[in-house]
Amino acid sequence: MAKLALNKSTLNHEQQRLKSFRQFVPALDLKRKQILAARLKARRALEEQERQRREIETEVALQLPMLAGTRLALDGLVRLRKVHQRVDNLVGIQLPVVDAVDIDCQAYSRLALPQWVDILVARLQQMIELRVRHEVEQVRLERLEAALQKTTQRLNLFDKVLIPRTEANIRRIRIALSDAERAGVVRAKFAKNKRARMAVS
Repeated sequence: MAKLALNKSTLNHEQQRLKSFRQFVPALDLKRKQILAARLKARRALEEQERQRREIETEVALQLPMLAGTRLALDGLVRLRKVHQRVDNLVGIQLPVVDAVDIDCQAYSRLALPQWVDILVARLQQMIELRVRHEVEQVRLERLEAALQKTTQRLNLFDKVLIPRTEANIRRIRIALSDAERAGVVRAKFAKNKRARMAVS
Protein backbone atom coordinates (compact mmCIF):
# COMPACT_ATOMS: atom_id res chain seq x y z
CA MET A 1 0.00 0.00 0.00
CA ALA A 2 1.35 3.48 -0.91
CA LYS A 3 2.38 5.77 1.92
CA LEU A 4 -0.30 8.33 2.75
CA ALA A 5 0.82 11.90 2.01
CA LEU A 6 -0.24 14.11 4.92
CA ASN A 7 -1.24 17.24 2.97
CA LYS A 8 -4.35 19.18 1.98
CA SER A 9 -4.64 17.71 -1.54
CA THR A 10 -4.61 14.17 -0.09
CA LEU A 11 -7.22 15.29 2.47
CA ASN A 12 -9.47 16.56 -0.34
CA HIS A 13 -8.91 13.35 -2.31
CA GLU A 14 -9.80 11.18 0.72
CA GLN A 15 -12.90 13.28 1.46
CA GLN A 16 -14.09 12.81 -2.15
CA ARG A 17 -13.49 9.06 -1.89
CA LEU A 18 -15.44 8.90 1.36
CA LYS A 19 -18.33 10.82 -0.20
CA SER A 20 -18.50 8.44 -3.21
CA PHE A 21 -18.20 5.35 -0.96
CA ARG A 22 -21.12 6.59 1.14
CA GLN A 23 -23.17 7.07 -2.03
CA PHE A 24 -22.52 3.44 -3.10
CA VAL A 25 -23.65 1.92 0.20
CA PRO A 26 -27.41 2.77 -0.01
CA ALA A 27 -27.56 1.59 -3.65
CA LEU A 28 -25.83 -1.69 -2.77
CA ASP A 29 -28.08 -2.15 0.26
CA LEU A 30 -31.18 -1.60 -1.89
CA LYS A 31 -29.87 -4.11 -4.44
CA ARG A 32 -29.25 -6.63 -1.65
CA LYS A 33 -32.81 -6.18 -0.34
CA GLN A 34 -34.28 -6.68 -3.84
CA ILE A 35 -32.24 -9.86 -4.29
CA LEU A 36 -33.33 -11.10 -0.84
CA ALA A 37 -36.99 -10.55 -1.75
CA ALA A 38 -36.55 -12.35 -5.10
CA ARG A 39 -34.72 -15.21 -3.39
CA LEU A 40 -37.54 -15.61 -0.87
CA LYS A 41 -40.06 -15.66 -3.75
CA ALA A 42 -37.99 -18.30 -5.60
CA ARG A 43 -37.75 -20.47 -2.48
CA ARG A 44 -41.52 -20.25 -1.96
CA ALA A 45 -42.10 -21.16 -5.62
CA LEU A 46 -39.85 -24.23 -5.23
CA GLU A 47 -41.68 -25.27 -2.05
CA GLU A 48 -45.04 -24.87 -3.82
CA GLN A 49 -43.83 -26.94 -6.78
CA GLU A 50 -42.60 -29.63 -4.41
CA ARG A 51 -45.99 -29.64 -2.67
CA GLN A 52 -47.74 -29.99 -6.05
CA ARG A 53 -45.43 -32.86 -7.02
CA ARG A 54 -46.22 -34.74 -3.82
CA GLU A 55 -49.94 -34.06 -4.36
CA ILE A 56 -49.82 -35.50 -7.91
CA GLU A 57 -47.89 -38.56 -6.69
CA THR A 58 -50.51 -39.11 -3.98
CA GLU A 59 -53.33 -38.76 -6.54
CA VAL A 60 -51.61 -41.24 -8.86
CA ALA A 61 -51.16 -43.72 -5.99
CA LEU A 62 -54.87 -43.39 -5.08
CA GLN A 63 -56.40 -43.21 -8.56
CA LEU A 64 -54.08 -45.55 -10.45
CA PRO A 65 -53.02 -48.43 -8.17
CA MET A 66 -53.25 -50.69 -11.22
CA LEU A 67 -50.10 -49.07 -12.66
CA ALA A 68 -47.92 -51.17 -10.37
CA GLY A 69 -48.99 -54.46 -11.93
CA THR A 70 -49.68 -53.41 -15.52
CA ARG A 71 -47.89 -55.00 -18.46
CA LEU A 72 -49.16 -52.37 -20.91
CA ALA A 73 -46.55 -50.52 -23.01
CA LEU A 74 -47.13 -46.96 -21.80
CA ASP A 75 -43.72 -45.53 -22.73
CA GLY A 76 -43.75 -42.52 -25.02
CA LEU A 77 -47.35 -41.51 -24.31
CA VAL A 78 -46.22 -38.03 -23.29
CA ARG A 79 -43.06 -36.13 -24.15
CA LEU A 80 -41.71 -32.61 -23.81
CA ARG A 81 -41.67 -30.75 -27.13
CA LYS A 82 -40.56 -27.20 -26.31
CA VAL A 83 -40.07 -24.81 -23.42
CA HIS A 84 -40.85 -21.16 -24.15
CA GLN A 85 -38.49 -19.08 -22.03
CA ARG A 86 -37.53 -15.47 -21.66
CA VAL A 87 -34.98 -13.69 -19.48
CA ASP A 88 -35.87 -11.15 -16.80
CA ASN A 89 -33.31 -8.61 -15.60
CA LEU A 90 -33.39 -8.02 -11.86
CA VAL A 91 -30.80 -5.42 -10.81
CA GLY A 92 -28.37 -6.75 -13.42
CA ILE A 93 -29.05 -10.45 -12.79
CA GLN A 94 -30.27 -12.45 -15.79
CA LEU A 95 -33.09 -14.72 -14.54
CA PRO A 96 -34.85 -17.27 -16.76
CA VAL A 97 -38.67 -17.34 -16.78
CA VAL A 98 -40.86 -20.08 -18.24
CA ASP A 99 -43.70 -18.62 -20.32
CA ALA A 100 -45.12 -21.91 -21.59
CA VAL A 101 -44.34 -25.60 -21.86
CA ASP A 102 -45.38 -27.49 -25.00
CA ILE A 103 -46.05 -31.18 -24.39
CA ASP A 104 -46.86 -33.74 -27.09
CA CYS A 105 -49.30 -36.56 -26.38
CA GLN A 106 -48.98 -39.59 -28.60
CA ALA A 107 -52.26 -40.73 -30.12
CA TYR A 108 -53.48 -43.98 -28.58
CA SER A 109 -56.54 -46.13 -29.03
CA ARG A 110 -59.08 -45.47 -26.33
CA LEU A 111 -60.71 -48.81 -27.17
CA ALA A 112 -57.51 -50.86 -26.95
CA LEU A 113 -56.27 -49.29 -23.69
CA PRO A 114 -58.11 -49.05 -20.38
CA GLN A 115 -59.95 -45.85 -19.41
CA TRP A 116 -57.46 -44.97 -16.65
CA VAL A 117 -54.76 -44.25 -19.28
CA ASP A 118 -56.48 -40.86 -19.83
CA ILE A 119 -55.89 -39.98 -16.17
CA LEU A 120 -52.28 -41.20 -16.45
CA VAL A 121 -51.65 -39.01 -19.51
CA ALA A 122 -53.06 -35.94 -17.71
CA ARG A 123 -50.89 -36.59 -14.63
CA LEU A 124 -47.79 -37.17 -16.77
CA GLN A 125 -48.36 -33.83 -18.51
CA GLN A 126 -48.65 -32.10 -15.13
CA MET A 127 -45.46 -33.76 -13.86
CA ILE A 128 -43.43 -32.85 -16.97
CA GLU A 129 -44.48 -29.19 -16.78
CA LEU A 130 -43.86 -29.12 -13.05
CA ARG A 131 -40.38 -30.65 -13.51
CA VAL A 132 -39.46 -28.05 -16.16
CA ARG A 133 -40.67 -25.15 -14.03
CA HIS A 134 -38.87 -26.59 -10.99
CA GLU A 135 -35.56 -26.84 -12.87
CA VAL A 136 -35.83 -23.25 -14.13
CA GLU A 137 -36.77 -22.01 -10.65
CA GLN A 138 -33.72 -23.85 -9.28
CA VAL A 139 -31.50 -21.98 -11.80
CA ARG A 140 -33.12 -18.69 -10.73
CA LEU A 141 -32.43 -19.46 -7.07
CA GLU A 142 -28.78 -20.39 -7.77
CA ARG A 143 -28.20 -17.15 -9.67
CA LEU A 144 -29.88 -15.12 -6.92
CA GLU A 145 -27.78 -16.84 -4.24
CA ALA A 146 -24.56 -16.08 -6.16
CA ALA A 147 -25.60 -12.44 -6.73
CA LEU A 148 -26.57 -12.05 -3.07
CA GLN A 149 -23.19 -13.34 -1.93
CA LYS A 150 -21.36 -11.00 -4.30
CA THR A 151 -23.49 -7.98 -3.32
CA THR A 152 -23.08 -8.73 0.40
CA GLN A 153 -19.31 -8.97 -0.06
CA ARG A 154 -19.23 -5.61 -1.85
CA LEU A 155 -21.43 -4.02 0.80
CA ASN A 156 -19.16 -5.36 3.55
CA LEU A 157 -16.10 -4.13 1.66
CA PHE A 158 -17.47 -0.58 1.59
CA ASP A 159 -19.09 -0.68 5.04
CA LYS A 160 -16.40 -2.48 7.02
CA VAL A 161 -13.15 -1.80 5.13
CA LEU A 162 -13.08 1.13 2.70
CA ILE A 163 -15.20 3.65 4.64
CA PRO A 164 -13.49 3.05 8.04
CA ARG A 165 -10.03 3.10 6.40
CA THR A 166 -10.79 6.36 4.56
CA GLU A 167 -12.21 7.93 7.75
CA ALA A 168 -9.04 6.90 9.61
CA ASN A 169 -6.88 8.43 6.82
CA ILE A 170 -8.86 11.69 7.04
CA ARG A 171 -8.40 11.81 10.82
CA ARG A 172 -4.67 11.13 10.46
CA ILE A 173 -4.24 13.87 7.83
CA ARG A 174 -6.23 16.39 9.90
CA ILE A 175 -4.15 15.65 13.00
CA ALA A 176 -0.91 15.99 10.97
CA LEU A 177 -2.09 19.27 9.37
CA SER A 178 -3.19 20.65 12.73
CA ASP A 179 0.15 19.62 14.31
CA ALA A 180 2.02 21.27 11.41
CA GLU A 181 -0.08 24.44 11.83
CA ARG A 182 0.64 24.56 15.58
CA ALA A 183 4.34 23.94 14.97
CA GLY A 184 4.32 26.81 12.45
CA VAL A 185 2.67 29.13 15.01
CA VAL A 186 5.25 28.13 17.66
CA ARG A 187 8.14 28.66 15.21
CA ALA A 188 6.71 32.06 14.24
CA LYS A 189 6.54 33.06 17.93
CA PHE A 190 10.10 31.90 18.53
CA ALA A 191 11.29 33.84 15.47
CA LYS A 192 9.39 36.95 16.62
CA ASN A 193 10.85 36.67 20.13
CA LYS A 194 14.35 36.16 18.69
CA ARG A 195 13.98 39.22 16.44
CA ALA A 196 12.71 41.25 19.39
CA ARG A 197 15.72 40.17 21.51
CA MET A 198 18.12 40.98 18.70
CA ALA A 199 16.54 44.42 18.26
CA VAL A 200 17.00 45.14 21.98
CA SER A 201 20.65 44.09 21.93
